[in-house]
Amino acid sequence: MMRTITLEEHFVTRDFLRATGPYMGGRAQPAPLQEQLLDLGAGRLKAMDEAGIDLQVLSLAAIGFDALPAATATSLARDINDELAAAVEANPSRLAGFATLGLKEPERAAEELTRCVTRLGFKGALLDGTTDGLFLDDPRFTPVFEAAVALKVPIYLHPAAPPEAVRKAYFSGLPGELGHLLSIAGWGWHAETGLHTLRLIVSGLFARLPELQVILGHMGEGLPYALARSSGILSPAAKLPRTVAEYLKSNVSITTSGYFTPEPFRCAREVVGLDRLLFSVDYPFSPNTRGRDFLRTLAKELTDDEMRALSAGHAERLLKL
Repeated sequence: MMRTITLEEHFVTRDFLRATGPYMGGRAQPAPLQEQLLDLGAGRLKAMDEAGIDLQVLSLAAIGFDALPAATATSLARDINDELAAAVEANPSRLAGFATLGLKEPERAAEELTRCVTRLGFKGALLDGTTDGLFLDDPRFTPVFEAAVALKVPIYLHPAAPPEAVRKAYFSGLPGELGHLLSIAGWGWHAETGLHTLRLIVSGLFARLPELQVILGHMGEGLPYALARSSGILSPAAKLPRTVAEYLKSNVSITTSGYFTPEPFRCAREVVGLDRLLFSVDYPFSPNTRGRDFLRTLAKELTDDEMRALSAGHAERLLKL
């Protein structure tokens, strides 16, 4: 069986759960799911083995982290990263890590990213949604991106719960849990992260930092489908050296996390190219076996070399594994 690496695979720590509990609004994860998130050892490895996953790159499932005071988040991020580093050290051939960063203190976040990469061996960082209502194109966050470029590691841009004003305007007034579900995996997460990526591009971030690499999950958060129109409208107004589409195809990689039907994959492959696609699952929110079943279906339309590149080769190159 060919080597398989997954990049959007999540965990939590007990310290994180204690710190963020007051900010969760009663929306704690169901107990079985929470236990899977907490497990950085035998249970996680067993679930990987069941689906033939050789290596998981782990990142914090950070819902509630943005609500923490700045100093608390900075300190907690360091503790979370140290706990993840210990888990990776215990199983270095099976686990790797993306750093958690307290973005309310960007300079310290850049320092923590440097520590995580140079001392803990992490492969980059995963950042979630907005911080204090600000997207990451705000200049205050530039030190984090500059550190990523200097360290030659990617930033994984991940969805998060919408700011309260957005939640009220877009997702209220629906019965039961429908508004909440619409605001997250039902649509809102992906629409906002696609928007976030376009903001990074049109703000000139990649023009200023052409070596910066960003990873998106969920088959590109809708961008491959919309890219021709978005690029055609935005590129002339942005007045950047390259078009929006060109930046997406040179500075953004896309994973399959949580999307296990062939049509979005074919769209992403045709629009951005197979060399920008990487396999991922979104464990434990999606089961590893579901991701493996989807990967098997792709074997009907990809060559053996293309399958090896998608399942591991592109991740090995991007993360220097």
